[in-house]
Amino acid sequence: MTDYLSRGRVSAILGPTNTGKTHFALERMLGHATGMIGFPLRLLARENYDRIVRVQGAASVALITGEEKIIPPHPRWFVCTVESMPLDRRVAFMAVDEIQLCADPERGHVFTDRLLHARGQEETLFLGAETIKPLLRRLIPGIEFITRPRLSQLTYTGPKKLNRLPPRSAVVAFSAAEVYAMAEFVRRQRGGAAVVLGALSPRTRNAQIGMYQAGEVDYIVATDAIGMGLNMDVDHVAFAQMRKFDGRVPRDLAPSEIGQIAGRAGRHMNDGTFGTTSDVGGIAPELVEAVEGHHFAPLKVLSWRNSDLRFTSVEALMASLDRPPDQPGLIRAREADDQVALAHLAADADIARLANHPERVRLLWDVAQVPDFRKVMADAHTRLLTQLFRHLTGPGRRLPTDWLAGHVARLDRTDGELDTIINRIANVRTWTYVSHRGDWVVDPLHWQGVTRAIEDKLSDALHDRLTQRFVDRRTALLVQRMRGDTSLLSAVARTGDVLVEGHYVGQLFGFRFEPDVAEGANAAKAVLAAAARALKSEIAGRVDRLVGEGDDAFVLAPDGQILWQDEPVARMVAGAEMLKPAVEPLPSDLLEPAQRERIRKRLADWLSAAITDAFRPLLAARDAPLKGASRGLVHQLSEALGSLPRFGAGAQVQALAEDDRKQLARLGIRFGVESVFLPPLLKPATQRLRALLWAVHEGQPPMDPPGNKVTVTVEGPAAFYEAVGYRVLGPRAIRVDMLERFAAEARRLAREAKGGFALSSQMVSSLGLGADEAGQVLTALGYRKAENGWVAGKRGPVGKARPVRQQSNADSPFAVLRGL
Repeated sequence: MTDYLSRGRVSAILGPTNTGKTHFALERMLGHATGMIGFPLRLLARENYDRIVRVQGAASVALITGEEKIIPPHPRWFVCTVESMPLDRRVAFMAVDEIQLCADPERGHVFTDRLLHARGQEETLFLGAETIKPLLRRLIPGIEFITRPRLSQLTYTGPKKLNRLPPRSAVVAFSAAEVYAMAEFVRRQRGGAAVVLGALSPRTRNAQIGMYQAGEVDYIVATDAIGMGLNMDVDHVAFAQMRKFDGRVPRDLAPSEIGQIAGRAGRHMNDGTFGTTSDVGGIAPELVEAVEGHHFAPLKVLSWRNSDLRFTSVEALMASLDRPPDQPGLIRAREADDQVALAHLAADADIARLANHPERVRLLWDVAQVPDFRKVMADAHTRLLTQLFRHLTGPGRRLPTDWLAGHVARLDRTDGELDTIINRIANVRTWTYVSHRGDWVVDPLHWQGVTRAIEDKLSDALHDRLTQRFVDRRTALLVQRMRGDTSLLSAVARTGDVLVEGHYVGQLFGFRFEPDVAEGANAAKAVLAAAARALKSEIAGRVDRLVGEGDDAFVLAPDGQILWQDEPVARMVAGAEMLKPAVEPLPSDLLEPAQRERIRKRLADWLSAAITDAFRPLLAARDAPLKGASRGLVHQLSEALGSLPRFGAGAQVQALAEDDRKQLARLGIRFGVESVFLPPLLKPATQRLRALLWAVHEGQPPMDPPGNKVTVTVEGPAAFYEAVGYRVLGPRAIRVDMLERFAAEARRLAREAKGGFALSSQMVSSLGLGADEAGQVLTALGYRKAENGWVAGKRGPVGKARPVRQQSNADSPFAVLRGL
């Protein structure tokens, strides 16, 4: 070590953030037999205390803060908050961190007091920013300066949308409401964020930062509480606001404040960047230059408050607090909370009467210094201070145990919203502070343990609430893992549930993935992207299995979808002909084009084979060596799926020779008076397929065919009934084979009867109709009702079809077509 810090020297180690000042000071302190260092935050004091304990052991180090005191019998080094430094102890080494806080309007007077009065017997170090250098030179004659350069570069990158910020970013705002709103947004977009507020307890703040440092989330949303001492691996700082409320008025951030906060980006030798969110706009070029170069205007004055107080009376105490500084470069500090509290207490006549001698005045000042961690100085806090003083000046000179227990017990609950828990933590911290006044409470160690346990429990509950509200661990993990090139661990349960990296992300139905949308649409995008990557091997395996399956593995559902393993994987679509539909795999983000084509080809082959099997008589006739009218008739039958009205094919039928009729009859084609048809194609299974083929080809919604019913009421297009082997006659549709029987019986009776015939019971029952309905059919077939019965006459009109009634698949008389 060089000799510029020789015995008794006072030095200032100055520089921007990330210069290693604190590490340097701790090494110097441990190089002395005894030492003391003051930090601006309890959090930092505890963090560095733990670091020293790991190296030197707990017996050698003391921790002193307003709310925590760990003092072994013979400590060599003291780690403290600046306010709690026991300056009456003589130590070889003394250091104060963030000494530029001497200019802070609220706490600056405490730092200034340490600057002027805290000295080590051998060495004194002040750590801070270059902005305080001129005032240090003026106020501390002979002080030496050591400037340390920043270890990494800090670069401005301009404004960015909140959802475009790079990973390992900190977003900074200046109100809890803004922090919460942005954390919610980051949760929806990127899976979550750690939240850091000044109102958080050190334990909660550490837990949130720990979550970020461990990589569980990639973003922090914080107030300027991150600007001091929180060592995090942040690559980018984005300002979401450039104004803050300083306790009195809203104001623009000072350049040095921007530099302090932006300096959190880039740790050790890693460079960092800073900018703004897009709704804020850019930062002025001259300000950017100042932050990048760490060149800020020097401080002009430091806050000061007289520490040589007079306790002869309350009035004397208040007058000594108001004493102005007598050195240039110092300015009397703004009234701090303790001074405001003292004024409120002194205004109470009973309190003023009790504070009637120096010991009581000193006690009143100690009570006034009990902090209100809510930072609001509400009347409730003043009333609490009044009660404290009354009890401490009462007969027992201690706080009543039952009274203390009642106040503490009310805080021992973890229900409520974020702000409620934060408020309880602030209150219990006040009681922790009180419990460390050993002369105020009975059994202080007990109450220190009780209040610390409650604070820890509330802090853990607050961390859990923040995490539940602002972190979607699943999405955060998936987004993080997606950035790397490593494969994602995945598993698919028999139920279709998909797990990626141990998290449920959705369900796989065939080749279609449905992401879990419980966390919103943006989270679902991340889930879908992760699933697409994680399920590549699963999808490839499924495609291979489907292509290699036998025909009995596939099912044609009533809605035209093709099922495999009980899940839809494709659908039937219109092709060039009704008997040649096409197959289209269902949309899937997981299938590559080549995989889709393999699926399409395999299922198209299966569907073609199934149709060939179902329509074998018709296709055999179509492939037979027919000529002329025979070939034309079979072509018409093919287009009509196996049956057509006789009058629609009249020209072709009349042109048939006797041999043609015999050849067609051998192929199974029946010539009726009313219809030409193939009887095997009227069976229910084939009828269902005919219905689906017609609906797909015509672009109509699938309809349920009549099935085994001989006659049905018309509820859809006439073309549908004709496509499935029925004839529409008036309001009824009759299956063509049964219509032929009915018509044949009517012709026989008409020939035999001389003046008309009556409907026989056989005719009526053959159609499953009543006599009146059967009469309507006769009318449609060209018969008319005469005086003595029915007689042949001119062909009647075919009734108009009524609108189709839509049916759901649940109403369908069939569930699936298996094997066709």
